[in-house]
Amino acid sequence: MTPTQTLTEFVSATAKRFEIPGVAVGIWADGQASYASHGVTSLENPLPVDQDTLFLIGSVSKTFTSTVIMRLAAEGKVDLEAPVRQYVPDAKLPDDSITIAQLLNHTSGLDWGVLVDTGEGDDALARYVEAMGDLGQIAPPGTRASYSQGGYNLLGRVIENVTGLTYEKAVATIATEPLGLRNTHFLRDDVMTRRFSVGHNPADDGSPAVARPWRFGRGDNPGGGLASSVADLLTWARSHLDGDEQLRRMRQPTVELRASALGDALGLCWFLRTVDGVGLAGHGGSSNGQFAELLLVPERNIAIVTVSNAAPNGIPFNQAVVRWALETYVGVIERDPEPLAYDDARAREIAGTYANDAMQVVLATDGAQLTLAVDILPEIRAAADQELPPGYDAEPVGLLPDDEFLILGGAMQGQRGYFTRDDSGAIVGGDLAGRIFRRVG
Repeated sequence: MTPTQTLTEFVSATAKRFEIPGVAVGIWADGQASYASHGVTSLENPLPVDQDTLFLIGSVSKTFTSTVIMRLAAEGKVDLEAPVRQYVPDAKLPDDSITIAQLLNHTSGLDWGVLVDTGEGDDALARYVEAMGDLGQIAPPGTRASYSQGGYNLLGRVIENVTGLTYEKAVATIATEPLGLRNTHFLRDDVMTRRFSVGHNPADDGSPAVARPWRFGRGDNPGGGLASSVADLLTWARSHLDGDEQLRRMRQPTVELRASALGDALGLCWFLRTVDGVGLAGHGGSSNGQFAELLLVPERNIAIVTVSNAAPNGIPFNQAVVRWALETYVGVIERDPEPLAYDDARAREIAGTYANDAMQVVLATDGAQLTLAVDILPEIRAAADQELPPGYDAEPVGLLPDDEFLILGGAMQGQRGYFTRDDSGAIVGGDLAGRIFRRVG
């Protein structure tokens, strides 16, 4: 049985198990590309998925934004250590000392971001940056990592001001067109002439239904608005595996991560981790009912790309593919830590509501099991003039030593985090998947 046959069988069986309408996977190993796909682009207007079908890749878009910044830095047009205000003088930042590098590795201290639709015009990013005046500062710049969507959208505005082009045109000119990526686009007019996937969210009866809107506003493109195919993404991954000094620098650790399933450290955009002694660099992404994972294994010249088009099971599908591929092609096994036995006193100490600028986490206990649920803030959901992605239902949580925790089921299974305490020892916040949450109830 060939590796491609094995991959095809695994992908098809796993997509059926998780009930995903459409998926695609690409793997670069042993000097060749292997692809597998299953299902359809949409349950309402179904077309077969293949390696050239465009999926929204969410935050994997950040790898394109950061790469363009590094190219501009190599040309002397951007200084990574310079304050962002040098390039975006009208940015309304809570701290003027925030640098380009701190945006790249999420140590700016900026909160997650602002949920605002600034339209589809060429001024979308400028208007997004203006709306960032309401964004909070949750840590001093350079002191710790906290994932910020707003920070990457701000980098997109840096690119516009430095190049004199729209963000999308700059990415095409500097990054995608030189590699011949014909199925990688931001703008709807470019995507709609190609075969593309739509997201699916659970309907009231739990069955998958087409998610609307297809994607959110253009002002969010640098942090998560790109559509691409697994064939193009595998070419993109190979460009980083074969990359020059600037691209290799992006994979050097810059800040440690604690209790995070995303990695042990952050480079300049890439999440870095080691499994059985093998170094990995990757990035995931989520959109409205669409999900992506891109993983590099530089020392083995291997890349893994997987995309799926249904929530909530698209995330565990992608994770299952990545773990299977690591075991099959790399020979390493990724395992979750073993949780401690349930402790009612600890669970009741932790139970409560935690929030940042956009989302809330609710931890609860019934005396036998601690659970965790995540959703967009109720006030943001109530004020939205369009459908927002669903939250994640309560799933069991296992506690680990040193105030750390592990989600044990559902779409977030395997995600890790930790709680923070004040000087008196009281729990005042937490960190989940690299995002800071303050305790509010």
